[in-house]
Amino acid sequence: MTSSELTRSALDEPAKPAPKSWVAAISLANVGLFTAWFGPILTLLGMQAERFAGDDKEAALAWVVGIGALCSTVANPVVGALSDRTTSRYGRRLPWTVLGICGGVASLVLLAFAPNLVVVTIGWCLAQIALNANFAAITAAVPDHAPHRQRGTIGGFLGLAQTVGAVVGAGLAAAAGGIVGGYLACAVFLVIASAPYVAMRRDLVLDPADRPSFSWGTFLRGFWISPRLHPDFAWAWLTRFLMNLGFSIGLVYLLFYLDDAVHHENPEAGVFLLSAVNSLALLVTVVAGGWLSDRLDRRRIFVTVAGVVMAAGTLSLAGFHSWTAAIIGVAVLGLGMGVFTSVDLALMIDVLPEAIDRGKDLGVVNIANSLPQVLAPVVAAPVVSVLGGYSTLYAVAAGVTLTGAVLVYRIKSVR
Repeated sequence: MTSSELTRSALDEPAKPAPKSWVAAISLANVGLFTAWFGPILTLLGMQAERFAGDDKEAALAWVVGIGALCSTVANPVVGALSDRTTSRYGRRLPWTVLGICGGVASLVLLAFAPNLVVVTIGWCLAQIALNANFAAITAAVPDHAPHRQRGTIGGFLGLAQTVGAVVGAGLAAAAGGIVGGYLACAVFLVIASAPYVAMRRDLVLDPADRPSFSWGTFLRGFWISPRLHPDFAWAWLTRFLMNLGFSIGLVYLLFYLDDAVHHENPEAGVFLLSAVNSLALLVTVVAGGWLSDRLDRRRIFVTVAGVVMAAGTLSLAGFHSWTAAIIGVAVLGLGMGVFTSVDLALMIDVLPEAIDRGKDLGVVNIANSLPQVLAPVVAAPVVSVLGGYSTLYAVAAGVTLTGAVLVYRIKSVR
């Protein structure tokens, strides 16, 4: 850091753009993080559910993913709040990033050698807690270091990192030759991808005089952000929740969709190929969408367009159960998700209530990412088994996404 950056208060709004080296490092760290997340979600957990539960694999996967997501729902805002109050000489966020990486590696190793579904569930819960500690700290670093007019662009790179991580995770799981190799490969990649960001040690130190006094009552009440006092934050949270729920409803059973509806001869490899197609499509829009949003100083219209495009992609999956339709559907979904992920982060940062609570508030925001993982299998399992199968499932996903695309216009303080 420069001397001016070293002396800047951790609570000040950043004035200078974050350097490109930092943007590249935090983006690569996100690739590692999402590799560790999506390798299990897209492939490895499904393989273990099939191994240990057989014909009940859908319900088993729903339980594992759902319970793990509940853990992430709690861990993300709690770690964010703790990082807000951390006065370590290494900074507020970086110590939690390192703890998250170490815990994530240990959890993935436990999952690799899990002997039954109970241990898989425990391992995934621990992984969700650790990886969400990392995610909370990295996300909070963006408003700490990036000014308003750079956040859409950085959101674009972080959105790109998410999709690349999904491809790398699915690829490692498929190429490693089994469950054990897949988990260990994801763990090693998490460490390698995170190393440059950690080594930079670019973090602001919180002056102990700026740290608010602590009481358990105040700490716990702080996780409730009143919609009456902060309506724009509430609407932005709901928009993110609905968009992610629509996406998660389709994603959680993608492996089974290829197996049971498309009848793909190798569903694990199919998930990898579809993830690659989704990533390539996202490349077209994710950075450009965030950059254009910064230049036009507009957020809402980009979210609406993204929602419409995403709904078109899921409707393709609903209407045509073929490999060609699956490729087209995930490609269109990628185009929309690219715009949404880049602009949404900037929009959420723009409506945060207080600088001192950035980590905690962004942790509450990230519940809108993790809670859909809880609800998606709850919604998807009965839809697939009772209410009409995968056509109905993806139609529901489209409707949920379109609702979020409309409600973004209830936000008034962001254009």
